[in-house]
Amino acid sequence: MKTTLEIPDSIFRRAKSVAARRGIALREFVTEAVKEKLSSGAKSGEKPWVKHMGKLKHLRQETKRVNKRILEDSEKIDPEMWR
Repeated sequence: MKTTLEIPDSIFRRAKSVAARRGIALREFVTEAVKEKLSSGAKSGEKPWVKHMGKLKHLRQETKRVNKRILEDSEKIDPEMWR
């Protein structure tokens, strides 16, 4: 299938240069690049940031402890000191 793509000049020049160094047509290079991008997206099956969700849940108790300490210490502040 034929199509028209609008590619920024700098990216087009780089792609054309890499294709020439590899000894393949620009069309083949673009096709390979699209296939590679599609296959890498299919591997994860989800957004890249999703794999990091929940990584810090082990710190929940620590967060509660720190927040409690902040609350306790803020009650000790002498309002006269801040005048």
